Amino acid sequence: MNRYISSIIAAAIIAAAATGVSAQNDKNDRSPIFSTVVNPVIPQKTEFCGRTVDLTRADMYERLDRELTSIIYTHGNTLLAIKRANKYFPVIAPILKANNIPLDFLYLAVVESTLNQRAYSGAKAAGIWQFIAPTAKQYGLEVSDEVDERYNLEKATAAACRYFKKAYQKYGNWESVMASYNGGMSRISTELDKQYVNSAFDLYLTDETSRYPFRVMAQKLLMENPEAYGYKISSDQLYRPVECDIVTVSGPVEDWPAWAKQHGITYAQLREENPWIRAKSLTNKAGKTYKVRVPKKGALIRDNQPKTVFKVK
Repeated sequence: MNRYISSIIAAAIIAAAATGVSAQNDKNDRSPIFSTVVNPVIPQKTEFCGRTVDLTRADMYERLDRELTSIIYTHGNTLLAIKRANKYFPVIAPILKANNIPLDFLYLAVVESTLNQRAYSGAKAAGIWQFIAPTAKQYGLEVSDEVDERYNLEKATAAACRYFKKAYQKYGNWESVMASYNGGMSRISTELDKQYVNSAFDLYLTDETSRYPFRVMAQKLLMENPEAYGYKISSDQLYRPVECDIVTVSGPVEDWPAWAKQHGITYAQLREENPWIRAKSLTNKAGKTYKVRVPKKGALIRDNQPKTVFKVK
């Protein structure tokens, strides 16, 4: 009887082991399931800064493909850039137009900072246009412990336009202007001369600078038609401009938090709308006049904000 029971138990163990092996084999035989990855379609040509760029040349095609692929699959930053554009492009675009700078330079700002107005890089470049302090001062911006106009979007955009116009006078084409914004005017001028070409598209440069104009071009393609690249964002999800009163300050401010409270907002809200304020007080010994943005009553409530969608045109 015991021998019979032992035989049954042994048979059960063998069967269980066989079943386990079979199940494991079935598991190993299953093919992994991956999500679909789609490669972006690169056009044969595209309009960029008022000219038609031929993309049938292999190196031009591959350079744009690299940037467009990278941007498309950097989902978080790309989504933020698309949403922020509705808030900040309406400020930047009129200044570009007034200075006869192509509106495609909107996308250069995206490349520089993802339109993060508080952006600060390891190279100590600041603001949406990512000026370093010496260059900012060279183009007319105040940079101090109390005031840093690299974070003033209107003034920094005007300063960027002064740079773009100076560079365009040198090169006569906008792709070289863009390359110089990344690599410096001196380096681009030297390389154009040494390599006997007229356009940054034809230059052999460091990888970062060589990629730069194509990165701007890729941002334009994606942001002009996000849905074509899989980005589905409703108009309600876009960030909206905050309507503000402009208060002029021509003297010192002993306590910005107290000043903010007197104007019906918090210090945090004051700094959010005026990131150029860099300290809790303003000595203003020179008696300069500063324009301070103060949100209108109720303007920080999303339902009260303008629901318009900005179109680049």
